[in-house]
Amino acid sequence: MSQVPQPSVGSARQGCPSCEEPLEAGDRFCGACGYDLSAAPEAAPDDHPTLAINGAARAKASPPPPSASPSAAASASASVEWPQVPEQESSASPAPVHLPSDLTGLDSTSSEAPEPSHSSDAPDEFPLQPPAATPQTPDPQTPDPRTASPQAAPAAGGKRCVACRTGTVDHDGYCEHCGHAQPRERDHMEHELGSVAAVSDRGLRHHRNEDAFAVSSTALPDASLATVAIVCDGVSSSTRPDEASLAASQAANEALLVSLPRGTHPQQALHEAIIAAAEAVNALATAPARAQEHDPHRENAPACTLVSAVVAAGLLVVGWVGDSRVYWVPDDRSAPAARLTEDDSWAAQMVAAGLMNEAEAYADQRAHAITGWLGADAYELEPHTASFKPDRAGVVVVCTDGLWNYAESAAELAAVIPADAGQRPLHSAQVLVGHALDGGGHDNVTVAVLPFPVAPQGAGSA
Repeated sequence: MSQVPQPSVGSARQGCPSCEEPLEAGDRFCGACGYDLSAAPEAAPDDHPTLAINGAARAKASPPPPSASPSAAASASASVEWPQVPEQESSASPAPVHLPSDLTGLDSTSSEAPEPSHSSDAPDEFPLQPPAATPQTPDPQTPDPRTASPQAAPAAGGKRCVACRTGTVDHDGYCEHCGHAQPRERDHMEHELGSVAAVSDRGLRHHRNEDAFAVSSTALPDASLATVAIVCDGVSSSTRPDEASLAASQAANEALLVSLPRGTHPQQALHEAIIAAAEAVNALATAPARAQEHDPHRENAPACTLVSAVVAAGLLVVGWVGDSRVYWVPDDRSAPAARLTEDDSWAAQMVAAGLMNEAEAYADQRAHAITGWLGADAYELEPHTASFKPDRAGVVVVCTDGLWNYAESAAELAAVIPADAGQRPLHSAQVLVGHALDGGGHDNVTVAVLPFPVAPQGAGSA
């Protein structure tokens, strides 16, 4: 603010500058407080108020820009709310399933895993490309060094709260000071290789992301490229479903990166990878888990579903257990798209057994109950595998029900995915995840997109 000049001694005064006691002309001292009226006034300090950050003492700072308002400054220090919303289930109306064998340009070659094919002249080992890095997201728990005041470092291994930036985060993911739930690294993940991309999001209703994915590529013995996409969906009614999906996706990916370079047929390799994933999930049931006093499902074994696709040497191989799906969408949208998997669900069993038609089965409240999964309490494991030989370019979409609940039929999915999906797989995966979130985001949603190039003439068959 402006500084008011003090009048010279001997001039008329209105009052004491210190206590505002009325003065008379010629007074040299205030009769009430003794203020020396002849002393030179001190320069007033600059009026640069500084907001206290995290309760620290106020410090001198540069003035705020003229456009900043007090309300805007106050909101910068407000705590971030992380609400937990009750989970909801969604169901979709039944849609016709197009058999891949009925579609032009998509030849189904097998539904049974072939015997392992090890050529005598094929090398036992083949140089592997470096495994795909685990998707990383910025650490949301590191305070901004430009605004955070010096404080004592959190305990060893602890993380600072992103809301109050004061308390440390306990093992359950809550701040010990303000109680706010912390965002998890798996809330949103994206990863792209040259030949495949995947996106996973927590959705709008769940408090955590229980999906997981793995994407990778490796060289076959003939030096051609094999591309892998694996998507797993944790069963929410089980214990630690997020750990189950992560363990399954990693185990299956590692198994494929070992068997494919050795010359194992992709369908056999995928069959073995699903078994390896099941073993990894089963191991979680006997591993010691952290205390979960408030988990009503802590007696259930960890469980998840799995779906995968491998593109190699002009061949498309899919494998699954559960209700996650694989779709084929040709670049030429005048050709029909197709769903390449059949759900392990109550509704699918009723239709397959001829006990109900699709409309009746999917109208039942038990329609989306899964009948196959990976976990120690699962029924006898029956991995499903199938191989196809598309004769035209297209994309393969590997996804959880968090997506297909909003685009169930192959035609609906093809209408959502961009026309240039083969050239921009990451963008296409982002668009599909966005479609699910715009539709309500009732579930975690994970999508992988694999471009399938046109096989050159003379390419080996399955």
